[in-house]
Amino acid sequence: MAAIMFDTLQFVQTLTESGFEQKQAEGMAKAFRNVQDETETVTKGDLKELELTLKAEMQSIRAEMQATEYRMTIKLGAMLGASIALMAGIMKVMEHV
Repeated sequence: MAAIMFDTLQFVQTLTESGFEQKQAEGMAKAFRNVQDETETVTKGDLKELELTLKAEMQSIRAEMQATEYRMTIKLGAMLGASIALMAGIMKVMEHV
């Protein structure tokens, strides 16, 4: 995941200009940085990469399903042909009995 840039110096300066004491502002900046370091942030780029990966996986699954459908159709046709041949053989034998 991408890191989000955080300017601690600017953060401290903004707080001190707003009336915070220097130590308070530095403490808040440090606490904020610690929380940010422990948090996994998802960016738009991360989401786009995931979307592209999922689309590729879905396309692969579709192709596999089509290949499986084709194989099943061939097997079903072969079984149907074998069944018809078997029934025709049985009917021939029954005619001669």
